[in-house]
Amino acid sequence: MKKILVTGCNGQLGRAIRAQYAGEDVTFINTDVAEGDGVTALDIADIDAVLTIVRAERPQAIINCAAHTNVDVCETQWDAAYRINAIGPRNLAIAAADVDAKLIHVSTDYVFEGNGTHPYTEFDAPNPVSAYGKTKLEGERFVKEFARKYFIFRTAWLYGDGKNFAKTMLRLSENHDEVSVVCDQKGSPTSAVELARAIHHYEPTENYGLFHATCEGDTNWAEFAEAVFGRAGKNTRVNHVTSEEYAAMNPASAKRPAYSILDNYMMRLTDGYRMADWESALDEYMRDMK
Repeated sequence: MKKILVTGCNGQLGRAIRAQYAGEDVTFINTDVAEGDGVTALDIADIDAVLTIVRAERPQAIINCAAHTNVDVCETQWDAAYRINAIGPRNLAIAAADVDAKLIHVSTDYVFEGNGTHPYTEFDAPNPVSAYGKTKLEGERFVKEFARKYFIFRTAWLYGDGKNFAKTMLRLSENHDEVSVVCDQKGSPTSAVELARAIHHYEPTENYGLFHATCEGDTNWAEFAEAVFGRAGKNTRVNHVTSEEYAAMNPASAKRPAYSILDNYMMRLTDGYRMADWESALDEYMRDMK
């Protein structure tokens, strides 16, 4: 029986991963920051704790879904962000190499500056401008340095079973006739289910390396909100505002990429794997919510 250790198992992606493997001959070692029903508490920034559990369980694969994802808080909590987003993946990479396990690590579009004019490929040079992006890029570098068998999946605009943009919009629609959403930031909304399917596809293989993994197609946040409202039958109006206008209304400490479109180039060329387009993935998500 295959053993897979999952960090951040209670997050959106962690839940989607476990659901994706349902019914298969797989034993999950579920870990998160807090202990719970069937969940072992694990601080991935603690090298001794990571080595202890990995050596005891000897999983064939480790899937790292843990991250410090609050972009604004990362600006003021650099050390905490670095521990989780960089040191954590480093420790998991060391432990994976120690037991000859595969490491699957999830990264982000924020490793790019976000001022591009064409979809970023895996070969474009990263240039993060936020603490979140900088610490996530360091995590990638540690994985490449210490893991022998690894997959790094960069994704963007992730939503799933948990707190996310789509649910925030639906909550606001309950008591707002209109909402203001930025229209000058472009990207590819990606469902956790679609990313989990991609991870499930690659995990048994030896097609290692760095992959971009977002749903196909692109939109902006305002249009994404309209798509959510339309599928939910909501009449809430979306006011399209610029990032500058939105920042004046809601001051944020971290710069957001204006252009976050990733090209799943390596997936397409190495084995022809394609993720669903973002609108089809959203259709599925909204059906499953009901």
